[in-house]
Amino acid sequence: MTVIYPSPIFGPVHSRRLGVSLGINLMPADGKLCTFNCIYCECGFNEDFRPKLPRPTREEVRTALEARLQDMRQNGPAPDVLTFAGNGEPTAHPHFPEIIEDTLALRDKYFPQAKVSVLSNSTFIHKPAVFAALQKIDNNILKLDTVDEEYIRTLDRPSGHYSVEAIIEGMKAFHGHCIIQTMFLKGEYRGRDMDNTTDRFVLPWLERVKEVAPRQVMIYTIDRETPDHDLRKASHEELDRIGNLVREAGLEVSVSY
Repeated sequence: MTVIYPSPIFGPVHSRRLGVSLGINLMPADGKLCTFNCIYCECGFNEDFRPKLPRPTREEVRTALEARLQDMRQNGPAPDVLTFAGNGEPTAHPHFPEIIEDTLALRDKYFPQAKVSVLSNSTFIHKPAVFAALQKIDNNILKLDTVDEEYIRTLDRPSGHYSVEAIIEGMKAFHGHCIIQTMFLKGEYRGRDMDNTTDRFVLPWLERVKEVAPRQVMIYTIDRETPDHDLRKASHEELDRIGNLVREAGLEVSVSY
């Protein structure tokens, strides 16, 4: 079942990777806006969920977040993390840097032990204001679903110009202040084999990940229903094999099954 998240605040939910997570959705509440159109996205295909409502404003986000944090401080649960995610790419919001400033201030006021995370597809990290904002947060989680550009165009289906080389150079500019997140899966899409767990995809990906030298690598597989029904989860064994290769390269890794 497709998930369209409330906006601007949803949850808290229990994240496989982050713990008790209060979600911050900078996209409209009635649809999806994203520079990717991933065939595995739990929010569905972009063309099926075009929003009619606007994005929430900076003030709407700040007001809703403060009200929710006040409630959580009084009634629980305490969040482990405030996570920018939801129905699309958070860094595409025109006031993303200012919203990050507001979020950090509210976090410090109500739950100073909580982390601030952004789940991003990396397509706006070349923008100086976005880059600077991501430098300030705790968990700068950047997507890199292999380094095969043709495969990415089939799996992630980026809109407009997309360059793997430019994305990797942008990641390297963080000098380790990032977490790389990669989806591994199997199955078919329009007759094409989508298995990216083999050495053909894993080994070149690992070499570029080593160049980026992130703080951590998150590898995961499908957890919810996908808009294309011919995709399948990668197995525990396949994910463990990839995780071990990452560890052998000297990088910290988390594996979500």
